[in-house]
Order: sequence, then C-alpha cells, then structure tokens
Amino acid sequence: MSLSDRLRAVRGAVGTEEVTSAPASADSEAVSPVGSPSEITAAPSTHAAAVPEPNFAADPAGDPLIALKERAASALFERIGARLNNPSLTEKQLHDMVRAELNKVVEDETIPLTSDQRLRLITDVQADVLGHGPLEKLLEDPDISEIMVNGPDMIYVERRGQITRHPSRFTSEEHLRQVIERIVSRIGRRIDESSPLVDARLADGSRVNAVIPPLAVNGSSLTIRKFSADPFQVRDLIGFGTLSPEMAELLQACVEARLNIIVSGGTGTGKTTLLNVLSSFIPDGERIVTIEDAVELQLQQDHVVRLESRPANIEGKGEISIRDLVRNSLRMRPDRIVVGEVRGGETLDMLQAMNTGHDGSLSTVHANSPRDAIARLETLVLMAGMDLPLRAIREQIASAVDVIIQLTRLRDGTRRVTAVTEVQGMEGQTVTLQDAFLFDYSAGIGPDGKFLGKPLATGVRPRFTDRFNELGITLSPRVFGVTGDGAGAIR
Repeated sequence: MSLSDRLRAVRGAVGTEEVTSAPASADSEAVSPVGSPSEITAAPSTHAAAVPEPNFAADPAGDPLIALKERAASALFERIGARLNNPSLTEKQLHDMVRAELNKVVEDETIPLTSDQRLRLITDVQADVLGHGPLEKLLEDPDISEIMVNGPDMIYVERRGQITRHPSRFTSEEHLRQVIERIVSRIGRRIDESSPLVDARLADGSRVNAVIPPLAVNGSSLTIRKFSADPFQVRDLIGFGTLSPEMAELLQACVEARLNIIVSGGTGTGKTTLLNVLSSFIPDGERIVTIEDAVELQLQQDHVVRLESRPANIEGKGEISIRDLVRNSLRMRPDRIVVGEVRGGETLDMLQAMNTGHDGSLSTVHANSPRDAIARLETLVLMAGMDLPLRAIREQIASAVDVIIQLTRLRDGTRRVTAVTEVQGMEGQTVTLQDAFLFDYSAGIGPDGKFLGKPLATGVRPRFTDRFNELGITLSPRVFGVTGDGAGAIR
C-alpha cells in the first residue's frame, strides 16, 4: 500500500471527525502538509509496525530505503497527523517535533541502517512531510535556475542556461499533487479540477506554475523559476556579460532621470532580474508601488507597496486583475509604478499613467525586438476594449515610453542585453526608434561555444541626454563612444 493510499485509509477511518484547520498566517501556511489543510486528520497511534509494508517490487529503482521511507512517512502521519496543523507552533517548532518523532519511528524499524542511510531517510521523509519532496535538494542547489516537472517520473533542470534531465522522481502522481497543493495553499490559491492551473510563488519568491489533469494529459506539470535569495546587483549582470559597464551607467542615469522604461524579451530571458536591477537605481526617498500577478520583484528600498492580483474564487467571483490594481495605484500617491509584466488591457492604463505625471515607471513585455515591442504594446492597448484609432494608440506609446531595453537568450544559453533603444516620437504613422547600444554578433563564437560579442554603443547620442543635463546628471564620455581628447569625435 502506497503512502497516499495509507493516508486515504487513515482519513476514511476517522469518518466525520471534525478537524480544525489552521488560520492563514505566515507560520501556519509554511507548514501545510499533504493536500489542503482542511483534509488533514489524525489517527492516533504510536507504533510504526501497524503500517502495512509497501510492495518492494513496485519500486522501479529496487531501493529498499525507498520502501522504508514510505513506511516511516505513514507511521509519522499516524503519530503527529493532527499536530501538523497546530497554529500555535512556529515553523521551527514544527520541524523539531517532526524530526524528534521521526527518530522514534526509525528506531522502531528492525532494518539496520548506517549513519548515512539514517540521515538520508530522515531528510527525505521530512522533505515529503513539510517540504517539496524530491524538489527540496534541487531548490537548494544554487546552480539550478529552473525546475521543470513533466509528470511524477520526469524532472528537468536548467543549469547555466543548459537544460538536462535529473534522476530525481516522485513516488507517484498523488505525491506530485500533494507537493503542488502544499505550494499553492500557502499563498491562499487553490488547484483542483474546476481550476486546474495556477500561478503561485515559494517563500523565497521563486515563481511557480502548475497544471494538473485533465489539462495536463501526461500527469501534473510543475515549473519553478528560481530567484536568488540574494538579488543580483548590476555588478553581477556586468560579470555575467548581460550588460556592459557603459550600458549600466546609461541605464542608471535613465532611472535617476525618471525616464519611462520598458524591458522587452522572450520567455526566460531575464526580464524580471533586469527589472530588479533597474529598480535598485530608484532613490530611497521615493514611494514605489509594484503590481504583479505573483510577487517576484525583490526591491531593496523601504518605501515600497507590493500589490498582487487575485484570481476568482470557486464561485467565479472576487477576481482582482492587474488592470484593477494599476487603476487603484494611481490613487496611492506613487512616485514610481512598477508593473511586473503587461499582458492585457492594463497596458492602456499604464501608458496613461506614464503620460500624466507618473514618470520613471518600469514594466516588462514579451517581444523579440524593440520594434516588435511597440507592435505588442499596440495590440495590448486594443485588448482594453477601447475603440481607439491606431494613430492615437501609437501617439500614446511614443509619448509615454522613453527607452526600450531588449533582452535575448542566445544559443549558448547566456542572456544578453542586445539593444538599448530610444523612442523618439512619431513620423507620419510610424513610431521612430533610435538604437543607442546594439549587441556585436560579428565577434563570433569562442572555442567554448560562447558568444564573444558584447553590447557596443552605436555612436548616436540619444535625445533624452538633454534631460540629463537639465537634472545635472553626468555621463562618462566613453558611454557613447566619444573620445576623451576634447575633440568630440565619434568612434
């Protein structure tokens, strides 16, 4: 009998016994065990031998320790099932209690274990009960930037831009579902047959997307994009080759001069990471309102209000969209509005905010080039349902957006800023753009397969530098490729 079958049997045995679930506090959310909190029951027992042994032949790896782990986890749930939901326990107290009880369960087993096996058993069971099962070690690995679960027995990870399959696996589809439910329940979201997909986040801010059957045909799918506990700084991006020092100096000046910036790029190109870095240039005295689907930004300033959208409840009511939050933010006296990503009608409200005194706003959009970003913004404005002529939309974009930063994930797995482009205005029916920096693809590829090029100044000084002069912001002559000999020559 598997762990999930054993849990169902325990729950059925208690029948109509009422179980009080923990309130949605930070401590109680962090300890949500298998399934939703309301499903947890207790069948008091203190002897692990009463739990039927799982079928060793059913284990594809043939590892007796895995079967022992199943037995130990089932016995642990019988001993402390109800206490897992005790709101008076802090997360540390809960972990200490689980480890103490688990040691007793392991001692009751007759199978001799080495110290390494015992440690592995306790760690794995504790991860299954309180954590993310086989994903726990992957989440702790700093070299892994993304985890992709395509069913219980297929896990892929991204390391340094390269995707490989990992040998870890879940014991069953039910085990995977329990981990997914544990993640989404901690932030008040739900996932079931009526709502089979969800965006969520982990405690460290990592982004989570989950899809379960019937939408996911081959088993539940889970995608986790990790974010560093220590947010990347501009020096880190320069070290990675994402930015050049000259480009970083220009972007810092753009943020300080309160230019409206759009970060454009495809999926997984690092838009949110760059948005974090850009937001670090905002002066501490300014009031910042961030608006996101799932909170991901890690702003370091103190005066920050973080808003998160909310999906509809089980009755289809109560939804708060990004557009609702953008409109509401205008009444919150923001100095800067940071929208994690525009993907719908909220684009119109954001552009109007940029045009009506909320300078210095930041956002991201999915697009493959600065020109595509303009076209994408046009399309998103039309999704607002307003019957606006195309020229009016383009004039709104040209007036609101000052700079577009294009991010690209190259074939070697690296993420680079491939263009910094100024939005200059309108010529006829066209929004005019001028590149200040472009990535040098002509440098070729090195022996290690990495691109040798870097972003280079085009030699054209953007018009917004006049604003730098008005505000007393100075740039090094090298930023735009101007020689320092006083002659003003362009390289």
